[in-house]
Amino acid sequence: MSAVAAPRITVVTDKAKIAPVNAKDRPYPLEWTRNIGIAAHIDAGKTTTTERILFYSGAVHKMGEVHEGTTVTDWMEQERERGITITAAAISCAWNASCGPWQGIKQRINIIDTPGHVDFTAEVERSLRVLDGAVAVFCAVAGVQPQSETVWRQANKYKVPRIAFINKMDRTGADFFRAVSEMREKLKANAHPIFIPIGKEENFTGLVDLVQNVAYMFDDTTDALGMNPVTREVPEEMKEQAREYRERLIEAVSDFDDTIAEKYLGGEEISVNELMLGVRKATISLQFTGVVPGSAFKKKGVQRLLDCVVNYLPSPIDVPPMVGQDSDGKEIEVVVDDKAKMAGLAFKLWNDPFVGRLVFFRIYSGVLNKGTTVYNPRTRRSERVSRLVLMRAIDREEIDRAYAGDICAVVGVKDVITGDTLCDDEFDVRLEPPSFPEPVISMSIEPNSKGDQEKMSTALQRLVAEDPTLRVKTDTDTGQTILAGMGELHLDIIRDRMKREFKVEATAGKPQIAYRETVTRPADGEGKFIRQSGGKGQYGHVVVKIEPNEKGKGVEVVNEIVGGAIPKEFIKPTTDGIMEGCNNGVVAGYPVVDVIVRIVDGSFHEVDSSELAFKMAGIFGFKEAMKKATPILLEPIMGVEVTTPEEYQGDLMGDINRRRGQIQGVENKAGACIINAFVPLETLFGYVTDIRSLSKGRASAGITPSHFEQVPSSLLTKIVETSSKAPART
Repeated sequence: MSAVAAPRITVVTDKAKIAPVNAKDRPYPLEWTRNIGIAAHIDAGKTTTTERILFYSGAVHKMGEVHEGTTVTDWMEQERERGITITAAAISCAWNASCGPWQGIKQRINIIDTPGHVDFTAEVERSLRVLDGAVAVFCAVAGVQPQSETVWRQANKYKVPRIAFINKMDRTGADFFRAVSEMREKLKANAHPIFIPIGKEENFTGLVDLVQNVAYMFDDTTDALGMNPVTREVPEEMKEQAREYRERLIEAVSDFDDTIAEKYLGGEEISVNELMLGVRKATISLQFTGVVPGSAFKKKGVQRLLDCVVNYLPSPIDVPPMVGQDSDGKEIEVVVDDKAKMAGLAFKLWNDPFVGRLVFFRIYSGVLNKGTTVYNPRTRRSERVSRLVLMRAIDREEIDRAYAGDICAVVGVKDVITGDTLCDDEFDVRLEPPSFPEPVISMSIEPNSKGDQEKMSTALQRLVAEDPTLRVKTDTDTGQTILAGMGELHLDIIRDRMKREFKVEATAGKPQIAYRETVTRPADGEGKFIRQSGGKGQYGHVVVKIEPNEKGKGVEVVNEIVGGAIPKEFIKPTTDGIMEGCNNGVVAGYPVVDVIVRIVDGSFHEVDSSELAFKMAGIFGFKEAMKKATPILLEPIMGVEVTTPEEYQGDLMGDINRRRGQIQGVENKAGACIINAFVPLETLFGYVTDIRSLSKGRASAGITPSHFEQVPSSLLTKIVETSSKAPART
């Protein structure tokens, strides 16, 4: 077996031997720090798991419950009313591992509880961008659900090591091993149990630790809070199964650790500590995922999950250094070190009613002190940090300084947006910001009174600054304000927040679909902008070629001018004109995607040519080329997963067909029927309400953005006519 190269693994148990990257006065060494996120599909149990973690670690003294609206991390009124997470909440706790090299050492765990609903996927995106590890929560009954796949892809994109928690093992239909199998099939994850359950459903009574080869037993009658699970030998009837899965675990880990590989092939005994370090190496390599069963609601298995967070997920110094760019575009490594120059990433903005504007900030190197100035490479300006706070969900703790690897909030900096780097004046570096999906739905919004107009503008300005997936624009034809976001729920929450937080009453128009346009074949176009009015005239002349691009590649503009037909100083305004033309296509005025535009020829006038003239020529040339290139209209298609009792399967499949949906597959799981389909967004307004009516409230649906497809010709005329009257263009 060939060993996979793994990142540096640090195991330090003696505080006197802590690595030199730590400042002397930092409360928790970097080696003993974990920055993790809890992420999953909606209703998998993320917030309940987080509440149990906070309780068992001593961060809170009473367990909060989602159904009672008493959770710490779901603190917004809308979250508690609806029982869902809307905004990612940061909170810290400490944990003493019960086993392994870190046993008895209090580790600092910074946790971000993320939303599961697809409408708030930006919260997951920006959280994963700044975290070192993650706990992916899955439902033992439903297994891998659509938003689970989205979260998994996001974690892959940002190279976040993770462990999996198969939750709800107490529920009817729970199947741990099926969930692990689905992780391998649907997520292509190298998933292996590091614990296996003892029993399931109402008989779920304990866990077998495959690393230590012991069992943990729970007793609801004598230990209702699950504080003291009993450690004992593996039950006789499970010894063969435990031996088999432990063998599989060792075989999988030996691919990442030479010592384990040699001992495994030689038939030698592998110690608990050796196996733990092997699992840690494998996890941090991103090519292995350990899986833990449990039931957060029933208070079973969460302590063992915390042990796994400490033992297997990386500290800030275990992951590769962040790579940024200087002002010349050269790559710079930002190494985690308290003694280095300060650099970090602003990943979230929040308007706090008591403190004002909070900038959530992950420090990658150096130390940030209250009262110092920081440099923003995007604006080329320095700003003063007036206060530093550690967030405890809605609560705040004032601090004087924050260290490398910390997640804190900065107060006082004004000209900052999500994704900005803040650094020392002499350390000019820009870190890669998180990327966000484009909005798929829009609607007009108007204040109920003229007096609210200014208040609404202020509210929207602040909300857009907080939320990178929320867009606001004014329609030039009607003067209406257009809101664009990720879904009906997203826009509904924004309206609700405007009312509660900013006291703005507003009326919303009917939601509009964010269509797109593209071309199906190559074509040429010529753009001329010539004005002569006595004095200095205007002259710009551009010839372009347009052709289809790969799906998802967006718009590319390529300069192919040779021989100076267009001077260099006019190439940028020409490109700007082409990009501006892409904002409004020729079919129905929607944005153009997935095209390559080549600037191939043109001419200029020594006196009359100007940047404005070439920008206009670029717009005209693009429009003409697009008209010739057989343009088409694209509509957003959503992936829909419906879970329903079998007796309603026929009705719900018929309903999907009536909505122009394409059924991709049907499977039966734990007595329920799961229908997977692609359905146009245009037909999905009010869908969740409709399926509840069809199934007497027993069906549920998960909806995620999938792709764009050409609008059927039978609907094109209607959409074009409607869009010419509607104000929304997103």
